[in-house]
Amino acid sequence: MDFRYKGKEDVTSSVSLLISILIRHPEVAKINFDPDRQVLRFTFIYAGTLGITELDGLKNKILTSIEIYNSLEGKKPEVVYLEYKQSEGFTMIEIQRDVDTLVQEEIALMVELFRQYINNKLVTEETDHLIDEDLVVQEELIEHMLESVKAKSENKRLYAFREEGRVLVFNK
Repeated sequence: MDFRYKGKEDVTSSVSLLISILIRHPEVAKINFDPDRQVLRFTFIYAGTLGITELDGLKNKILTSIEIYNSLEGKKPEVVYLEYKQSEGFTMIEIQRDVDTLVQEEIALMVELFRQYINNKLVTEETDHLIDEDLVVQEELIEHMLESVKAKSENKRLYAFREEGRVLVFNK
């Protein structure tokens, strides 16, 4: 997989975080970082259009699971929001989470929920070249970068997505 950062600044913790999430979780189609709100926006793509009943059911299951996870961890997230958009035979589902209470395990939970609920039509990039050791390294890096982003006040609006086996990061 090829990684490119489209900007003149050095690679920051937030850039590394976005890259690591996209490498580790090929189910995440794109991810945005909003430094003003300290929010990460994860976008998943469903290959098809879901009905309102299906979308509301999916939304309820995912938000309830995130709420229960955080309750068990003793955390009260500031931002837990899910919205969706449909266009041209695809449904884009976006989850917003505040960085301050987010941990790598919750990201893994979100991805697993999408795998369970819409696996057969979840748009995913093939990553056969990653071995278990690489996955563990990426998970550790995600946790470390999340802690770093929480500690710093970075002000770059970042947008990262995958395209033809590459991860691209832009400073908006």
